[in-house]
Amino acid sequence: MFAEDRVLVGVINRKRDLETVLGEKWYRIPQNQMKRGVNAEYIAFFLSKAFGERNGGIHYFADRKGVELLYRRDLLPQEPNHPRANEAYYKIQLGTIYPKVPPVLNTSRRTLSFIYTTWDRFVNASKISDLYSKEDYFVDRIYHALRNVGVSAERSWSAEYRNAPARLRILCENGPLTASTQPEDGSMYLDNHHHEDAILASILAEIAKQGGPVMINVPIDLL
Repeated sequence: MFAEDRVLVGVINRKRDLETVLGEKWYRIPQNQMKRGVNAEYIAFFLSKAFGERNGGIHYFADRKGVELLYRRDLLPQEPNHPRANEAYYKIQLGTIYPKVPPVLNTSRRTLSFIYTTWDRFVNASKISDLYSKEDYFVDRIYHALRNVGVSAERSWSAEYRNAPARLRILCENGPLTASTQPEDGSMYLDNHHHEDAILASILAEIAKQGGPVMINVPIDLL
């Protein structure tokens, strides 16, 4: 375990999926939610509202042992009629499952999907905000603000690529728009000294110049 090791936090929405993690030691992620692959040494698990008093916390983690790409229908043959049965998923093989003590709690009740963080942040964290670098937290908030107004974006975190800039990529009718926390040629600069509302307005204006966003259905339920 090294301080710079990457930890990917994923959400578990169903009790049967937690049973799979704990008993069979594997976890699934839709490929279209991780198009650049699963770049992490450890996987941590955030439990959603299905888990009663454990709702809203990261209670377990494991080291990643391997990754396969399979169709959902092959991962879960008992659910052949699921709407995403024919979509590709990463099957992540896990090592020993460890409890996170103390758990990492979502004290601010923020909307979560995936989070990349580093081992040193994760092992010392007691609340979700402890997992973020300043850049990653800023980009995550802009990402969710865009989702709230119906604009789909792809994220890359500084933690995911070991201190690379955190970025957003939005597909527009006239080509992709990229935005970065470091000044880069051809990208909008996400200056975290500016108010988030102003940044969001600037991104939406640039999207409009690019012909508007390409409409892609991003399901809230990632199962």
